[in-house]
Amino acid sequence: MSADNNAPTNFIRQIIDADLQSGKHERIHTRFPPEPNGYLHIGHAKSIVLNFGIADDYPGTCNLRFDDTNPAKEEEEFVEAIKDDVRWLGYDWDELRFASDYFEQLYGFAVELIERGSAFVCDLTAEQVREYRGTLKEPGRESPYRDRPVDENLDLFKRMRAGEFADGSRTLRARIDMASPNINMRDPTLYRIRHGLIHHQTGDEWCIYPMYDYTHPISDALEDITHSLCTLEFEDHRPLYDWVLDNITIPCHPRQIEFSRLNLEYTVMSKRRLTQLVQEQRVSGWDDPRMPTIAGLRRRGYTPAAIRDFCEAIGVTKSEGTVEMGVLENSIRGDLDATAPRRMAVLDPLRLVITNFPGDREETLAAANHPKDDALGSRELQLTREVYIDRADFREQANKKFKRLVLGGEVRLRNAYVIRCDEAVKDADGEVVELRCTYDPDTLGQNPEGRKVRGVIHWVSATRGVSAEVRVYDRLFRSPEPGRDGDFLDDLNPDSLRVLGDCYVEPALADAAVGDRFQFEREGYFCIDPVDSRRDALVFNRIVSLRDSWGKQAAG
Repeated sequence: MSADNNAPTNFIRQIIDADLQSGKHERIHTRFPPEPNGYLHIGHAKSIVLNFGIADDYPGTCNLRFDDTNPAKEEEEFVEAIKDDVRWLGYDWDELRFASDYFEQLYGFAVELIERGSAFVCDLTAEQVREYRGTLKEPGRESPYRDRPVDENLDLFKRMRAGEFADGSRTLRARIDMASPNINMRDPTLYRIRHGLIHHQTGDEWCIYPMYDYTHPISDALEDITHSLCTLEFEDHRPLYDWVLDNITIPCHPRQIEFSRLNLEYTVMSKRRLTQLVQEQRVSGWDDPRMPTIAGLRRRGYTPAAIRDFCEAIGVTKSEGTVEMGVLENSIRGDLDATAPRRMAVLDPLRLVITNFPGDREETLAAANHPKDDALGSRELQLTREVYIDRADFREQANKKFKRLVLGGEVRLRNAYVIRCDEAVKDADGEVVELRCTYDPDTLGQNPEGRKVRGVIHWVSATRGVSAEVRVYDRLFRSPEPGRDGDFLDDLNPDSLRVLGDCYVEPALADAAVGDRFQFEREGYFCIDPVDSRRDALVFNRIVSLRDSWGKQAAG
């Protein structure tokens, strides 16, 4: 059985199609195997969409497996966050597994390797192991403990498990080839001793822990994975993956296939760097809306569909490259342009008084929720004598290119009337604090006769509008390659967050709920902040601007 004809194609799917057609496999089984040492980021989303997407399309099955072999860095918090992220992206796993589920079997396979003469207990320190390993140009040297008798190795390994030896005093290493051109095959470590750690699944049951390169292929095989998909940095590890499976008694032998990882401009994907940003409080947490984590993108207002579409758009290849941030941003723009209701919000308010509009009058106007989708309906607006407009929409003097309000000029209030600015009131410092205007009552829904109106501006009633805090998020880094010329922290964008505390939004937004997304007309796309917003204190996050201003900066 092959995938639906409408499914995206790539070299991995072509391999799978060939395996199915040849009869090598009757059903495809993939897995997504994150280590729970942090929150998932957009690069992991690519792997999620690939592995779960293949399982959905063929159809097949996909496991979620936590490669939890390093309890010093792993936490239950990260396990639960990863589950939430996978579900939020629209996927569910067929089986939930942990590598720690197999600790006893992994130990047994290690004993088998020792009995075959393919593994030995080594007393070299970590520093000595590095010294003995050699370089890319020079072969390594064999450990003086490499030829220990099998019985002695079995006894020592058993005592390692029993906790008789100190951390770092002994390791179990594979016995392969210290002259191999692939350094990963130069007697790699299979087990190390780690006392005093509490594993989130096994507690204090173990004091020896298997290495990733040993654990991963066996976990795949025990789960009957057919195609083990991983990023290109594991290509040099594939010979070790195959060696492990070839040297133990296990019936399944998955095929490892590598694809290029996601590199995205203006961000970092390293778990170490992301952890540093959180620990040093350069951001508010793993779900900070500027972070490339799935939790951060979700809080910022990205949709699962936009992220899935982005992952499909960049494709799956073996060619390393860097994706422009604009590609990700356009994925959410395209989604929200079609689905987000329009609303008006004033982020830098300037009071405007319509002097010929009665002070006790309130006129209800109708406004479409979306200019291209009547199915989204309409909402009511209340026009009052006093409204707020954005300060950037007024100038005392301007050339003809300025299509907004000028002193003595006319402009239309969105969904309302044409107004004329008659006076600009200033404070003692000369700053304009209020505009006094008149409106033309014959211009609702029609243009005035005999004169040309400059443009249209948005507004919010000063008496019916709702106050809100608006957080304008931008790219976390100002360099497309953070850290290329030094410390990546030096490339942090000081303007990645602007908090605007004196904003007004139209009354319809008072009932906005978590998950609702809107286009603030002429400002961008926004959503309710799911953490800090309250009904009596609204907080909106900017998801993305209406246009890519960074592209213009680069061009300039």
